[in-house]
Amino acid sequence: MGQYGRGMTTEPDSFPRRHARTQRFTLGAPRSFTVAPDGSRVVFLRSGSGTDRANSLWVLDLPDDGERVAADPRALLGGTSENLSPEERARRERSRESGAGIVGYATDTAVELASFALSGRLFTAELRAGTARELPVPGPVIDPRPAPDGRHIAYVVRGALRVVGAEGEGDRALAEPESEHVTYGLAEFIAAEEMGRSRGFWWSPDADRLLMARVDDTPVRRWWISDPAHPERDPDHVAYPVAGSPNAEVRLFVIGLDGTRTEVAWDRARYPYLAHVHWSAAGAPLLLVQARDQRSQLFLAVDPDTGASRMVHADEDPTWLELFPGVPCWSPSGQLVRIADEGGARVLAVGERPLTGPQLHLRAVLDVSDDDVLVSASAGEDAADPETGEVHVYRVNELGMERVSQEPGVHSAVRSGGVTVLVSAVPDRPGAQVRVERDGKKAAAIPSYAEDPGMSPRVILTQGGARRIPCAVLLPRDHQGDALLPVLLDPYGGPHGPRVVAAHNAHLTSQWFADQGFAVVVADGRGTPGRSPAWEKAVHHDFTVSLDDQVEALQDLALRHPLDLSRVAIRGWSYGGWLAGLAVLRRPDVFHAGIAGAPVTDWRLYDTHYTERYLGDPATQPESYARSSLVTDDGLSAPAEPHRPLMIVHGLADDNVVVAHALRLSSALLAAGRPHEVLPLSGVTHMTPQEQVAENLLLLQVDFLRRALELG
Repeated sequence: MGQYGRGMTTEPDSFPRRHARTQRFTLGAPRSFTVAPDGSRVVFLRSGSGTDRANSLWVLDLPDDGERVAADPRALLGGTSENLSPEERARRERSRESGAGIVGYATDTAVELASFALSGRLFTAELRAGTARELPVPGPVIDPRPAPDGRHIAYVVRGALRVVGAEGEGDRALAEPESEHVTYGLAEFIAAEEMGRSRGFWWSPDADRLLMARVDDTPVRRWWISDPAHPERDPDHVAYPVAGSPNAEVRLFVIGLDGTRTEVAWDRARYPYLAHVHWSAAGAPLLLVQARDQRSQLFLAVDPDTGASRMVHADEDPTWLELFPGVPCWSPSGQLVRIADEGGARVLAVGERPLTGPQLHLRAVLDVSDDDVLVSASAGEDAADPETGEVHVYRVNELGMERVSQEPGVHSAVRSGGVTVLVSAVPDRPGAQVRVERDGKKAAAIPSYAEDPGMSPRVILTQGGARRIPCAVLLPRDHQGDALLPVLLDPYGGPHGPRVVAAHNAHLTSQWFADQGFAVVVADGRGTPGRSPAWEKAVHHDFTVSLDDQVEALQDLALRHPLDLSRVAIRGWSYGGWLAGLAVLRRPDVFHAGIAGAPVTDWRLYDTHYTERYLGDPATQPESYARSSLVTDDGLSAPAEPHRPLMIVHGLADDNVVVAHALRLSSALLAAGRPHEVLPLSGVTHMTPQEQVAENLLLLQVDFLRRALELG
């Protein structure tokens, strides 16, 4: 492996270098928008340039007062470098946050006061005045959130939930952990990694008490994660709930500002997963709790005085119940808003009435007002002309629906006070454009400082095979004529990871690989977010249908595009890494080389909520795990010949897909006499934010592909 440590430099202006330096051209782009309820201002984060990692807090004053900085991290820290606690690093890993400076903030209801943690210290910003200051509290501070009235800030320090006055007075602990395995006010690993719940406390709308999660991870198995490159360092002792093993115990309390607490009661034995919490002035605290097998769930309203809960709605599904951003919640009139799989479609329901049908495939609820519900959705099974890779914003009510976003692309929005912030990524312009609208008319635009990638993908969005699998085909920008090209499949291919999207920057890396002389194919087969619940749930108990769809799409596209099926490679990361490994092991007749990045090679080593949703309990469904494994007899059941070159890449510090996956695959391949290469990444987690690592990974992959496919 020594050859990979030398001689991999490239010119400063190369795409791999700029791609790494700009964190995939995301630095400098505005994000994390909040709109004041009176429509007077928009708050957001943005760094100062396309290579600046440190985000500042910005305010856009409407209608025409322009932008101003509300909090500059460099000024607040006096030029000193950030110092992140292990807990904060873990939170950022769960959210895939690779930025610096102010990476998150929360506001009061009026959006006049913001709070945020910076280098483990607590800061507040007066958004009208544009001033920021530090509050002297113990640290390291995690997830500070103002009360709705702006009079207090709640935050977490070393597993204790604390509260302090907005002027810095009266700092005190509301709940302190009874042991090293207990935390108050934080989301457990499985909620943050798999449920989309990154929070562990919620203010009451009257600002007099909070809902607070208590997490005890004593039952969870412990794993040691070390960095072999630094044997002098102690390994991290990580609580990891592997499939089939105990989860953390999660309880919920109502806690007053004086520390008095009342436990919230529900059948935790039957419904152990606390998936979502909503507390607004429109109704009682609302919980979504799930059974361990995720085939049943309850929507519960809580009496905050007694802790008693009552069922508002119940769902059941023979395969699994999906979780969605923004729901459940109450409408302003007190009706339950949810997204549900009903009648073969994914629909929006308000009360007990579905407001959409199979023409839309709901993705998220973005805002709920007196007049309508703002949602994001893609075309459903019954759409007259489904747009490949497009996601749009719609207003929905009992009278019908109206599309807010117009251009082909991927859109999302934030709305309040008659003001909508529409974020749009489209195929023919780099980055994303942010348009601020008032009553449907443009009021302002928020510029991006992100760097221009300097190239535009030559992407064809299409469909492949009898199943009409969404696909993207990218050819070298200088390719002409009908000359066949070696093929590189570049999928993710699994749940929650669409890659075929109608957006410019999403295809930059694939285009760079294409410009190295490949025809690149990206296919979103069954299991990826698609056009119906049945499409997504087709992987139930069998992930290998993902590979079937890659093959089907490839062979159909070759009838219409210059694909040389005698030279086919595949690369991927995480689920895509597993898919790449599966491809060369199970279908060497189709695939001639693979690059498996951070692959899940043995699903018995992955976490509970994700893995059991798809494959079931390993104790009762062992055949599902064996069928989808790369290291069992099923995983290595392909013929011993021909050998197909495989590169396995894995970060040694990965606490999501631990490096044991790569090591077990390598051992199994060695025992089976199959040649392969292993590239260990010292100090790298499941993300690869390090500039030099990210750059060289691209170069090394091209080098491997050229060798493996004998391209010279």
